[in-house]
Amino acid sequence: MTDTHTHTHTHTHTHDLTELVTFVRGHSPFYRDLYAHLPSGPVQIEDLPVLDHCAYWAANTAHDSKVLTGPLMDGIVFKSGGTTTDPKLSVYTRRELLDMSRLQGNGFARAGLLPGDRVVNLFYAGELYASFLFNVLCLQESSVPNVHLPVAAAPLDFTARVIEDFTATALMGPTTSICQLAAHLTESGRSAPDVHLIMFAGEAFYDDQRPLLEEAFPGAAIRSLGYGSVDGGMLGAPVADDPDPRVHTVHRPRTVIEVVDDDSSETITEPGRPGRLVVTDLGRRLMPVIRYPTGDRGEWVDHGAGRFRLLGRSDEGARVGPITLYLEDLRALVQHVVQGRPFAGMQVVQRRKDAKDELVLRIAGDLGDPDTAGKAVAARLDEIRPMFTEHVEAGLINPLTVECVPPTGLAVNPRTGKLIRLIDERHPH
Repeated sequence: MTDTHTHTHTHTHTHDLTELVTFVRGHSPFYRDLYAHLPSGPVQIEDLPVLDHCAYWAANTAHDSKVLTGPLMDGIVFKSGGTTTDPKLSVYTRRELLDMSRLQGNGFARAGLLPGDRVVNLFYAGELYASFLFNVLCLQESSVPNVHLPVAAAPLDFTARVIEDFTATALMGPTTSICQLAAHLTESGRSAPDVHLIMFAGEAFYDDQRPLLEEAFPGAAIRSLGYGSVDGGMLGAPVADDPDPRVHTVHRPRTVIEVVDDDSSETITEPGRPGRLVVTDLGRRLMPVIRYPTGDRGEWVDHGAGRFRLLGRSDEGARVGPITLYLEDLRALVQHVVQGRPFAGMQVVQRRKDAKDELVLRIAGDLGDPDTAGKAVAARLDEIRPMFTEHVEAGLINPLTVECVPPTGLAVNPRTGKLIRLIDERHPH
């Protein structure tokens, strides 16, 4: 990409960003306070603070949100991570939802969706979850003509029958659901050779899952559906000419993605240097997202072309199967169980065991008997996130593991001595 092209892109986004910042300072009490120190005039993205998740969500409550720029009169409410008692609610106007659906839907062509494909939609529906409903809209708005088979999280026998009856040619869903379906087909001696495309989203795809999918769907390419989140919005489109499904392209000019250094918070532009992914959505006005940490880490493949690679979760949230557990919620859970006894800290470890995600809470402190403490922590997690236990019982993720260690047993950053809050020992492809 030429320097002129990059310069034009930067100029456009400075103009749009300045306009957005002026708007949110006038209409959102949260952003008005956050940006009180800023002079008026043109804004560069580096002038703005990276949002603090805790402060943002403390202000963005279901009633009297200080983040919103006005009342929600026409649009939709989605629930993202967070606990049952304190869900994180994301709102979009009808226009914003339509724009996002078109962005994601048009990206399906890059994932390999072909005209006339019969697409089985396996995403979760209801309870304010976005995934099924949003992908219904994406297929509806996509530039690729398609036949939609809206199955959702149905019994596996039913899904297998739909694939056969309609000679389905493409699947979309959470990685775990697709793997569950593949295992069911293989165990019942069937395969679906007509499926040429599997589009996953919501959780990483791991190489240890590939043999399972190849047996059930021998002719299928495995691609990302696109990279997005309920709170962060549309973040990246799949890339057709890269065999690595972690690589995506930023939805420019609407979306600005930054890779930010973990320690210094400087913005990274050189390829191959990892950091936290931070998003600014120039199109969202009702619930603005400006320099919002996505909860993922990544690195640039080509900054000029807006091409980046996802590298797993950052320390804002742990993703276990299709469930996000925010670290502040896990910490509050442990504090509740510890009840004032000495507690040096905790760290969350993500592992793969038996081709399933496993969440480990490593706790440094005097918890008494480790087994009793472990059971108490697991029981409390079941109270605040019943979805976790439901997924364990369904065989989709491993049960919670609690490790009690001395304070020296917590891993720290060798450069800064700071606790590493989240350690991801999985190796996504």
